[in-house]
Amino acid sequence: MHEIQTAGILDFGSLERFFQRVLPDSLDRFAFFIAAFTLAFIVINVMVQTTAVYTWFERRVLGRFQGRLGPNRWGPFGMLQPIADLIKLMTKEDMVPKIADRWSFNLAPIILVFPTLLVVAVIPFGPDSFLGRLNIGILFVLGVTSVNTIAIFMAGWGSANKYAMLGAMRGVAMLVSYEVPMALGVVGVLILSGSLAMSDIVIQQNVPFLIVQPLGFLIFIAAASAEMSRTPFDQIEAESELGSGYNTEYSSMKFGMLFLGEFMAPLVTGMIVTTLFLSGTRGFDPIPGQVWFVGKTFAVVFALLWVRATWPRLRVDQIMAFAWKGLFGMALVNIFLIAVEVAVFQDDAGKISTNSLWIMSAINWAIAIGVIVAVANILGQPNLERPTPVPSPLANMYAEAD
Repeated sequence: MHEIQTAGILDFGSLERFFQRVLPDSLDRFAFFIAAFTLAFIVINVMVQTTAVYTWFERRVLGRFQGRLGPNRWGPFGMLQPIADLIKLMTKEDMVPKIADRWSFNLAPIILVFPTLLVVAVIPFGPDSFLGRLNIGILFVLGVTSVNTIAIFMAGWGSANKYAMLGAMRGVAMLVSYEVPMALGVVGVLILSGSLAMSDIVIQQNVPFLIVQPLGFLIFIAAASAEMSRTPFDQIEAESELGSGYNTEYSSMKFGMLFLGEFMAPLVTGMIVTTLFLSGTRGFDPIPGQVWFVGKTFAVVFALLWVRATWPRLRVDQIMAFAWKGLFGMALVNIFLIAVEVAVFQDDAGKISTNSLWIMSAINWAIAIGVIVAVANILGQPNLERPTPVPSPLANMYAEAD
């Protein structure tokens, strides 16, 4: 396996030094801002364009899963459908409720998209990611992504619509609940790697952490799906509930911004999962590390899409129960299990050998299967017993016709 390869010209330090050399001495102090602007321009445009392609891909794949064609009118295989959608949104009338809180209403879509773009800054595509190595990268990711909760509440509050507000409150309750198991699911990764830096986590994965701690991976991917409001956790914006939830009053490009953030989230989640559990850019020669990273990210995104195409939507009470009765307890089991194993298998220098990681993997898979079966029986068994229907005395169903 090869080590992580450099990101080259996309490294912030390299760009800053480049502009310092080419700019006149009088403009040398602006090299930092020009480099930052250049990287921001690249990141935003690449992510937006990739998200547009992903919307086409998702609709085509969902069509295949559900026995239909998907978009096929605009361009070959419907590939120009994202452009058609953009033109449609741009030509729609931008309507704002008369009694809406305009600041909250207008800022909510921006705040929902902004954290998703910020997370890309600390994803290690090489020894130096877009904006350099951040020694608390995973804390940055958890902190920034939690801003989505504020954006959803602002959208509901600013709409001055009772249905949007109820949907926002329900969404906030769900997102806050799933932030807890998602953060706890990452603790096992931090214990094994001994670092909060995303690049160090990749370096420590001689065996991918997905294999070493499958329970932590399951907890994180389930909680991340809920944070993205993806099936089966998309009750907060279900069209059949509360008039589509917090985004009920939005139209035109504000509506487009909300769904840009929603469709961009699976891509960013795929990058985070690849970094934390799939050894990031590490792979086998001669394939470059960046190609491995993109391939692993695509695999994660496709798995999330597969779940969306096949699993039914959960009720609100089931979603909340799964967070606190299922994932929370599983996360605690995973933390104590990894902590005990690290204390047993690490050497005097604080390192864990590859052979020890494989032994830990065998133990953790056996325990993970047992925990999953136990949680499934505890949470799912009562739902399998159908109660005997009892006719209401008010129904008058046995009365004879006159």
